[in-house]
Amino acid sequence: MACTATSTTLLSSSNPRAYISPKSFVSKPLSQTLTIPKSFNGLCKPLQTQVPRSISFRRSHSRRSFVVRASELPLVGNQAPDFEAEAVFDQEFIKVKLSEYIGKKYVILFFYPLDFTFVCPTEITAFSDRHADFERLNTEILGVSVDSVFSHLAWVQTDRKSGGLGDLKYPLISDVTKSISKSYGVLIPDQGIALRGLFIIDKEGIIQHSTINNLAIGRSVDETMRTLQALQYVQENPDEVCPAGWKPGEKSMKPDPKLSKEYFSAI
Repeated sequence: MACTATSTTLLSSSNPRAYISPKSFVSKPLSQTLTIPKSFNGLCKPLQTQVPRSISFRRSHSRRSFVVRASELPLVGNQAPDFEAEAVFDQEFIKVKLSEYIGKKYVILFFYPLDFTFVCPTEITAFSDRHADFERLNTEILGVSVDSVFSHLAWVQTDRKSGGLGDLKYPLISDVTKSISKSYGVLIPDQGIALRGLFIIDKEGIIQHSTINNLAIGRSVDETMRTLQALQYVQENPDEVCPAGWKPGEKSMKPDPKLSKEYFSAI
């Protein structure tokens, strides 16, 4: 399997205090010793899911509204399952609670299989390098895997040229109980790891977009950014929709049999 790493499983065990030096996870010795922050105070709390709710888009005050109501599956259109968990940020252990972003920020929540693997660091560092761009769109990024916070910390403290992450500009969340991955439908039960799921959650806590890649296929930060921009545009302009490949500044479309012809006649 493209993302299997035996050593990571050791760090992701049910006893995260049984710490193993990062030297056993990479082919070359690390340049520094893993430092355990004093802020560590236990594992993540149990998942608390909220009752799904519907979302609605109003075309205009003069036209009837239409409602998009999703069922339990897929998650798109429903309230994002809430969680509170331990995470690593700025080489410290912190708590992250998803619902604290409601009313404040959009959230890019992405899952990856395991620390100290191969495709994963290319995605994680790519999102970190574009963090400022997402920040300008009032969006926070959260990465999640089933590894322990100790594994996350060891990986962050490993140089990028040695397969590590270096300092990241967003938190890496520990899902050692696998409850978060399960609630978002990305857990592979017989392997105990997550597929490459990515979810865009709006400021109301509603999942507006999701993609799930198999283990060997990395995701595109550019496409995530484009989708986020399209989402924000239609929420700010509820009388319009975005056609395929839409980017800011390009022509949108009216969701109406007659008015949509204005778009089609111009392409």
